[in-house]
Order: sequence, then C-alpha cells, then structure tokens
Amino acid sequence: MGGFRVTYATLTADDTELEAAYTAAVESVRGELGATHPLWVGDDERFGDTFTTVSPLDTSVEVGHFTHADAEDVDEVVEAARAAQPAWAATPWQERCEILDRAADLISERSVVDGAALAWENGKSRLEAIGEVEEAADLIRYYTHAMREHDGFAVPMQRFSELEVTSDVMRPYGVWAVIAPFNYPSALVAGPAGAALVAGNTCIIKPSEIGSLSGHLVYRALVEAGVPAGVVNIVTGGADVGSQLVHHSGVDGLTFTGSSATGMSILQSFSTSYPKPAICEMGGKNAVIVAASADLDLAVEGTARSAFGFGGQKCSAASRVFVDESIADEFVRRLCARAEAVPATSPLEPGGFLSPVVNAAALERFDAVIADVRHTGEVLTGGERLTDGHHAAGNYVAPTVVRVPDDSTIWTTELFLPLIAVRSVASLDEALERANAVPFGLTAGLFAEDDSEVDRFLDRIEAGVVYVNRAAGATTGAWPGVQPFGGWKRSGTAGKAGGGPYYLQQYLREQSRTHVQRA
Repeated sequence: MGGFRVTYATLTADDTELEAAYTAAVESVRGELGATHPLWVGDDERFGDTFTTVSPLDTSVEVGHFTHADAEDVDEVVEAARAAQPAWAATPWQERCEILDRAADLISERSVVDGAALAWENGKSRLEAIGEVEEAADLIRYYTHAMREHDGFAVPMQRFSELEVTSDVMRPYGVWAVIAPFNYPSALVAGPAGAALVAGNTCIIKPSEIGSLSGHLVYRALVEAGVPAGVVNIVTGGADVGSQLVHHSGVDGLTFTGSSATGMSILQSFSTSYPKPAICEMGGKNAVIVAASADLDLAVEGTARSAFGFGGQKCSAASRVFVDESIADEFVRRLCARAEAVPATSPLEPGGFLSPVVNAAALERFDAVIADVRHTGEVLTGGERLTDGHHAAGNYVAPTVVRVPDDSTIWTTELFLPLIAVRSVASLDEALERANAVPFGLTAGLFAEDDSEVDRFLDRIEAGVVYVNRAAGATTGAWPGVQPFGGWKRSGTAGKAGGGPYYLQQYLREQSRTHVQRA
C-alpha cells in the first residue's frame, strides 16, 4: 500500500490508497460477521455451545458466535499442547524464528482487513485498529530478533579442566497460556504467544470474549505460517475458561493482561505445588503533569489524545492531570475546548477518533461516575451519553473533564472511560507526590520546557513507561523496540517490559550443563 505504515505515533493517514482499502475492508468484513467459530484443540476443530458478541459501534451487529470451552475441552487442550511440546522444543530455534517471522508477515499483509475486523469487534478508530494489527506483527518480529541476537540463548562457560564441557542454556517451560484482554485483542495475543512459541513453549490462546474474532485471526496466521497442530491452540469463553487454565496443573506458565483484582488473584493461585511464571499486566491510573514551563498547546493535545483515544479504554490512558496553578485555568479551558472539538465522525470513517465504550456495563459505570461527580465535584465538560446520528446505534459517551475532591475514588480507581480529572498544584514536587500516591505505576507523562524539571520527573516518577512533551500521547502509544511497555508496582509483575530487550527471557528457564568427558 504505497509503503505508508501506521503506528501509534501516526496522527493522520493521508495515504489515499490505504484509506480506500480500509473503507472497502469495513464493508467486506461486515458482510462476513456473524459466523460461528470453533475451538482448535490440536488439529481438532470443535463446535459446541456458543456465546454471541455484538459490536459496540452498532449493537445490532453480531460480530460472531464463538464456541464456549468446557472443562473437558480445557483438559484436552492442555493435553494436546503437552503432547506437542517436546517436538517443538527440539525444533531448531532458527526454524522456529523463520516460522514466526512468516506469521508476522502474514499479519502485516492483512493489517487493513484484520484491522477492520478488530474495529467492528471493539470499536477502535481506523488508525488505532490498523496500528494494533501492525503492532501484533512487530511484537513477534521483536522476539525473533531477540532470539537471534542471543544466538538461541546458549553460551559456553569457563571450565576447570580440558575434560569438562560446560555451557549455560535457556530452555522452555512447556505449556504456556495467554489470557488476553478486549482492548488489544490482536497485539496482546500475538505478542505473548509469539514470545512463548519462539522460546520453544507450546501455547494455548484464550482471548477475551470481546476479542475472540481477533484472537482467531492471529491463530490463523500462526497456523498458516507453519506452527504445527497442538503447538498453538485456541479456546474461547468467559472468565470460567481463564480460571480453568490458571488452576490447571498442566499449564507451566501464563501471560495475563487485565484487571488488577484478577491479576492479583492469579498471582496468588497459579503456583501451588511449585513456583511457576505468571506475567501479569494489570492496568494503571496514569498521570499527566503540566509544569509552569510547559507548551500549553502541546500539553493539551497530548493529554486529550491519551485521555479520550479509544474511549479511554487503554491501560495506559491518561486519567489524572496535575497542572501548575499559574497556568491551570488556561490549561483547563483549552482541554475542555479540545474535548468538545472531538469530531462526531464514526471511528470507522476517515478522521474518526472517539470510540464507543465496550458494552452496557461500561455505559452504566459511566453513568454512576458522572452521578458521583455531580454530587461531590464538577463536570467541566461532557458527562453525557451521545445519541445523535451514528452514536444512537452504539455505546457512545462524551469526552469528559471533571474536577473532584482529593478524597474522591476517581483519583485512584481505573475507570476505562473517556474521563479525566484535573487538579492544580503549587509545584512540580507536589505533582510528583500526587502522581505517585496510587498503587499503580504503568505510564506517566510530563510537559515542561525546563531541563531541570524534566530531570526531576524522570528521577522520581514511579512508572514503567514515561513520556516527555509527546503530542502523539502524553501517556499512550508505546511501540515494540521503541518504547518497551511494562508497569511498576501493582501495574505489572515481572519488571520486564513487552517489546523490550529483557522480555523474551521470561519464557525461558536457565540450565547449567557440565559434561565430563573420558580422557
């Protein structure tokens, strides 16, 4: 498509060929929605009782009917993955890399069509949707690159005698489960699955219910690229299926992305008979700090994009902003104006930005939060459901800016809504204290032109992904190999970031080998 590439730093897509292809894909995908999708347990295609998902863009549109795995299916998918694992681990790592690279290329080739499918499924704008599918491919590529860079993680060691042959190798754990969220149903399946597979583990994909179609599309690319039956599998269903995988003794490691409550529960229950790796990314309550020296136009744009992009439903979304009191009134005025200027265009159309919230439960959560704000604080702009034009068919709410008391739970609770709370502060030190005063530590952003303020922010902020003066997103928009993505504190368990140089090693365990040969 003319070489134009969409990432999360892409602000506009001026490539007419890409726009035309995506517009056509939106219609072609709509004509294919509503199909029934099986489980894949090894090479066994299984149909059974189904659940149905609808599009948050238009709740009359059925995305698909997906087979709901039962306990027997979970037992058998673990058995299939375990049976396939020795041969996959014995496959030369170079060959595994080649297969996974082919899968990444297939995903990239299909980014427009699969992006349109993703948009119908969870409501992302065209730039966000295509960008996510491209991210899925780049995550896989980054992990094959890491495997090659480390020469398969086999290192000769020192020896005490000429008769000794010593080495240090990294080996797979065995069967790996990937439990993915609705908000990144392509990237957060492909990335962890790609890492698990290139490391020599077999993989069981369990997408979010509102992500099942995208999960199947990633699975399809992996299989078509040459990942053998049983090496990758997919089961669909609700929290019960995820829980069965978490508690299954045959699962050797897992990656989970979702709520803090669920992630903490997984940490406490996954390792029973012996420690097993659980990589959990558990969201955030991400702060933007606007210093007195900030470029206000830059700060407003970056904050708005992070707070309102994808309806605020990113774990990295900006939900709190602390602004120096000397510029607070002007910043708030401009931020409200920017929120009100978000175009009404459908996210399926060129220029569409505002996504719907994902389901009726999210609408109800929005209503409850707004009722609380009206009682205790002030809605500065927004605070209402949108029902005009195309909004009437979906789950739309207005971009919202609020001011609430310091004891409001809005400062500490992850909402997954296009809503941001603002507060003036007397100094950068106060802003940093308030930014850090939550159990989360995922992302954070600063707008400042003073180098000493930048240095203080970088030294003191408690977050795994930080940005300074970023118009494309004050707290959002990480990309593999550019901004590794992972959280501190209650936002992540591993201290290693996805798409970064230390991530792949988590899917491997170290073995020291000494072989004493006969003289």
